Amino acid sequence: MSIKSGFVCIIGRPNVGKSTLLNQIVGQKIAIVSDKPQTTRNRILGICTTDEGQAVFLDTPGIHRPRHRLGEYMLKVVRQAMDGVDLILYVTDASVTAGSGEEFILSQLTGVRTPVILVLNKIDLVKKVDLLPLMDWFSQRGVFLAVLPVSALTGEGLDQVKSLIYGNIPEGPCYYPPEMVTDQPERFVAAELIREKVLLLTREEIPHSIAVVIEEMQTRPNETIYLPAVIYVERESQKGILIGKSGRMLKEVGRLARLDLEALFGNKIYLELWVKVKREWRDNQVDLQSFGYE
Repeated sequence: MSIKSGFVCIIGRPNVGKSTLLNQIVGQKIAIVSDKPQTTRNRILGICTTDEGQAVFLDTPGIHRPRHRLGEYMLKVVRQAMDGVDLILYVTDASVTAGSGEEFILSQLTGVRTPVILVLNKIDLVKKVDLLPLMDWFSQRGVFLAVLPVSALTGEGLDQVKSLIYGNIPEGPCYYPPEMVTDQPERFVAAELIREKVLLLTREEIPHSIAVVIEEMQTRPNETIYLPAVIYVERESQKGILIGKSGRMLKEVGRLARLDLEALFGNKIYLELWVKVKREWRDNQVDLQSFGYE
């Protein structure tokens, strides 16, 4: 029996709430969330299966002008994700004035045949009187199937988004088992959750210069998962900040990450964290490949 099933690409500028939106739709945390831009680096696949059908979401890195090889890789990921999908969700931040960044994305959508839904996110931060002119401004561009105001944080408006998604994807097979919510390997998801905690606790240059590598995942006889991980930074000064006085910063990263990991895997987690320096890894193709970015 055929059902509604299709692929939906989520695009937008950095820090507009794409990952929060994906987590809300799927109903489970599969993409990391941070208040810092360029949080998502890879294509994150999320799967939402309901009585209406199965929607497969591609969450992408924020679209921005690349300044290093990692940035170029992230932009390439976005372009590839947009190719061949059934629907595009273009997410914007309703609390921020539309500027050159939105104009750039709009120019990329000109001539795109795939239907595009504009999701005006973060309406919980906007007065209704300010929201209507913004909706009108985007509607007049003439490239959107619909302009929908939502709050991915509170869930307001998400039912309408889901309804429009299932109404505009084709009939087809169920691509994934109904209980599956992502195609990402467990190691990748674990590494992302650890990176999220670093983003949460650090400031300045640390967030964008880190990479997390899970060295192994081993379930021991007592069902505890042994999970050693290395956090790479680019400079010795960053290593000192991340470890913190008497190791306090790194311990807090581990504590918060362990809580999420245990909730995700349903097992006790024995997490070991190390911090190592790998200079200028974001501009080194070999390093990018070894960290899974190429």
